[in-house]
Amino acid sequence: MLSPARRILKCFHPEGIPWPGAVLYDMVGKTAVFQYGYRLLAADILLCCPEGEILDVGTGPGRLLPELARLNPRLRLTGLDISRAMVSVARENMAQAGFGETISIVEAAANHVPFPDGRFDAVVSTGSMHHWKDPVGALNEIHRVLKHGGYALIYDLAADTPEAVLKDVSRRFGRLRTMLLWLHTFEEPFYGSRELEELAASSLFGRGRTRFAGMLCCLMMVKRSVLPR
Repeated sequence: MLSPARRILKCFHPEGIPWPGAVLYDMVGKTAVFQYGYRLLAADILLCCPEGEILDVGTGPGRLLPELARLNPRLRLTGLDISRAMVSVARENMAQAGFGETISIVEAAANHVPFPDGRFDAVVSTGSMHHWKDPVGALNEIHRVLKHGGYALIYDLAADTPEAVLKDVSRRFGRLRTMLLWLHTFEEPFYGSRELEELAASSLFGRGRTRFAGMLCCLMMVKRSVLPR
C-alpha cells in the first residue's frame, strides 16, 4: 500500500522510540501546537465515546490521556506503548498531572494487546500507526479488545494532507511550524488517507473512513456484530 520508497523507509523505522528520543518527543509534546492538538483530539474522541473505558495504543509520553481525564473524570483510561522508555516517561507524566493512581500505562506492542476480548468502549491512537510493523495485525487486535459497537479512532499525519487543512493550521500557528510538520511527512512512512482506508478494509473491521481533525487524519472504524460484506 505504501510507495516503494516509503516501504524501504518503514523497514528501517523503529516501532518503538528509545531513549533519548522518548525524552525529546516529550519535550516537543509540551509545545503549543501539540497541546492544542491534544485538546482538539480529546474533544473529538468524546463525541464518539463520552463514557466508559478507553485504550490509547502507542500512547507515547501520554499527553492525550490527561486531556481526556480533565474533560470527563469518569472515564477509565489506559495507555499502551511498545517503548520501555516511553512507558517510563508516560508514567512520570501521569504522576505529575495527578493521575498516577487512576491512569495506567502498560508496555506492549500494538499487535499483541494484553487485554481480554471486548473490554474497551473505544480504542484510540495518535501519531503511532506509521510506526507499526504489522498494521493489519494491530487493527485486528484493536478489533478484538473492542466491545461490539465500539469505535476505533486512529489519528496520524497523512502523506496527502489537503491544502485547506494546511492553510487552517498555518493561520493558527504560523507558516514555519506548519511547514515543519508537512516536511515531517516526507521523512517518516506516513500513509495517505486512501491507504488508511485500504488497511481498514484488510482488517477485521472490514471498512473504515477517514476525515481530518486539525492537522491529523482520523481513520474511524466501528466493531460491528456482523462483519460487512
